[in-house]
Amino acid sequence: MITIRNTSDKYTWIDARDINRDDISVLSEDYAISSELLADILDQDEQSRMEKEDDYLAFIVRIPRDEEDEENPLTRNAVPLGIVLYPDKVITICQGDSVVLEDFARSRFRQYPVDTKEGFVISILGRSALVFIRILKYINRQKDLVEEQLHKSVMNYELIQLLEIQKSLVYLTTSLTSNEMLLEKMVKSPIFKLNNEDETDFLDDVITDNKQAIAMANIYSDILTGTMDAFASVIGNNMNVIMKRLTLISLALMFPTFITGFFGMNIHIPGTDSPWAWLVLAFACLMVAIIGSYIISDRHNSTLIKANIGEAKKRKRQAKVKGKRL
Repeated sequence: MITIRNTSDKYTWIDARDINRDDISVLSEDYAISSELLADILDQDEQSRMEKEDDYLAFIVRIPRDEEDEENPLTRNAVPLGIVLYPDKVITICQGDSVVLEDFARSRFRQYPVDTKEGFVISILGRSALVFIRILKYINRQKDLVEEQLHKSVMNYELIQLLEIQKSLVYLTTSLTSNEMLLEKMVKSPIFKLNNEDETDFLDDVITDNKQAIAMANIYSDILTGTMDAFASVIGNNMNVIMKRLTLISLALMFPTFITGFFGMNIHIPGTDSPWAWLVLAFACLMVAIIGSYIISDRHNSTLIKANIGEAKKRKRQAKVKGKRL
């Protein structure tokens, strides 16, 4: 869909969003935009860059995708936005939609230098950086909620949510890094010249906000990686505890099985003719199971460890007393 909008008296903004084949034909034939540039804009993995053609100056930037288009609320991504500057008009081309474009379409911005075409470009990048920061804060809050759920019960669903968040952070970090390279090139490039000092100051603010967003994304990604590693260790430790308990039960049942198997042999054993033999045998099996379980249990091992530590401390005190006497 192509819409003509007026944001300034110096140029006309042509907003092309959710474009189809007919829109591509109009952009290529009526506005003389090369098919190679249109193909790059429609590529979801295209990185930010700036290039000069004979009739226009073109930019490709990464902007946040519209949140309403996401099936998974924890997944966030960015889409390429093409900005084509003609002497009398600005054309923005996006295959999807974004809250950034909607803000400019409804004039929901303040103190943005949109009076000139160059100011419009850096305003798009500035608004994108702020939206990226807002999305990163939202992702961090959702991560904290998932971690609280994991503290109560470790389930596959929560781990999958953490993986989705980590994937979103990777996408956002890549997009922000690509925009940072474009911003640095805009500062040094002779083909992109700002008109006044206010635009220069605003560009510096945009660079600062973009760097802040990159730092936040890296910090959240590192914290999330450490959290997932910690929970993976917890899951592995819980599995070891479960296997140890099962082994303990198997060893405890091995002793009664051995006794009953011995008395079940087809030979004469003293005491088997007594009517109380089965009760004595059951009591013996029970006692053997209890004693065997205690011997191989953690409590017994910890008692032995404490006893050894106490004995070592006692010997150390005796050695000190003996040394003082000498």
